[in-house]
Amino acid sequence: MAAALRARSVRGLAAAALPGLAFTRSAFVARKPNYAQPNWLGVGLAFGTSAALWAFLIKQHNEDVMEYERRQKEGHHKCTGCS
Repeated sequence: MAAALRARSVRGLAAAALPGLAFTRSAFVARKPNYAQPNWLGVGLAFGTSAALWAFLIKQHNEDVMEYERRQKEGHHKCTGCS
């Protein structure tokens, strides 16, 4: 009995010391980044998303400026009977 407990504790220590011996599964794997081969799909998605957001921002700004100018012209007409 004592030998079995001793063997189990040694196996547990070995598994804790060497992660490759542990019988567990992980959803996440930590790897060193490989800078020689960038993730071009991720790079393309990042730059594409950024470009799309900037295009939307500029388009929205231009529409807001046009609406502001339209309302400014409506408010400054010469008719005295409107107010």
